[in-house]
Amino acid sequence: MVEQIRKNFSSDNVVPACPAVMSALVAANADAAPAYGGDAWTARLDTVVADIFERPVKVFPVATGTAANALALAAIAPPYGAILCDDSAHIVQSECGAPDFFTGGARLVSIPSEDGRMAPDALSYMLDRLPADNVQNPLPTALSLTQATEWGTVYPPARIAELAQLAHARGMAVHMDGARLANAIAHLGCSPAEATWKAGIDVLSLGMTKTGAMAAEAVIFFNPALAEQFARRRKRAGHVWSKQRFLSAQILACLEDDLWLNNARQANAMAQRLASGLFRHPGARLLYATEANEIFVALPHRAITHLRAAGFTFHDWHTPPGVDGTVIRLVTSYYTRIADVDALLETLAAV
Repeated sequence: MVEQIRKNFSSDNVVPACPAVMSALVAANADAAPAYGGDAWTARLDTVVADIFERPVKVFPVATGTAANALALAAIAPPYGAILCDDSAHIVQSECGAPDFFTGGARLVSIPSEDGRMAPDALSYMLDRLPADNVQNPLPTALSLTQATEWGTVYPPARIAELAQLAHARGMAVHMDGARLANAIAHLGCSPAEATWKAGIDVLSLGMTKTGAMAAEAVIFFNPALAEQFARRRKRAGHVWSKQRFLSAQILACLEDDLWLNNARQANAMAQRLASGLFRHPGARLLYATEANEIFVALPHRAITHLRAAGFTFHDWHTPPGVDGTVIRLVTSYYTRIADVDALLETLAAV
């Protein structure tokens, strides 16, 4: 029997939870367990994550990436503070003011970049414009970096370290939005520690949903002092589950046997195959290097219409000035197969 082609390239959020996660949820559902994080699954989180990241940590599961980012930033940015981030950052573009709300009014200061990766010179310039001794401007208290970036590119650890050093020199804490951190690590070939705290990250929003979970993220503090009272902050925000074992079980299932990284490697490999095929198409123009699992490509309107008529799903994206055609975003995942990628490319070639 021929398997049906999977034509949904709109996001890595749309695919099913992977089988290991579903099995973990079934196992966690076998009997009663203590509520509000008193369960055996949650009790294991700090130890398991500490082993993976090679240092003691404090881990707090939440259900969504927006909650992870907003609450993590609220722990390191006061209401009068400034949170510096890239212009494309999810916290600016796609979280409906949640960081502003949960910090009690901290200002998001976005810094333009060419490909989603903040430049150290640009950060230095912005810090110079926000001097610490001027009470008329918000005080820079947090730097937030997205890894992999919203444009599908990846920060080298050395770039993160350079940015973190600039921030730490001003007394700022450094946050990483790691919704696709697994994809970044898979591309870099480095360890989770090298991609995060060894490069200067203080607090991490670790995404599990995009790499195979049903709905589970984790706020990880590499500096436990920053986690003081975070449990109350999370509770006050309404993000403590009574049956928290179902969040923790998903996170453990993703981390065990490197499932999160193996799923990311599959997603990245399919993105590379797709990008390579698009690169050879005369009507396609790739906007950015494909380093994770997102591809942004400009195509003629007729080609886009043809793909949609064939049943393929994806998102139209903002088309920069001077770019011919329409930019679309294509996203691969652990669920994407060679046959799915090749079917899209064959459909496009027929235009």
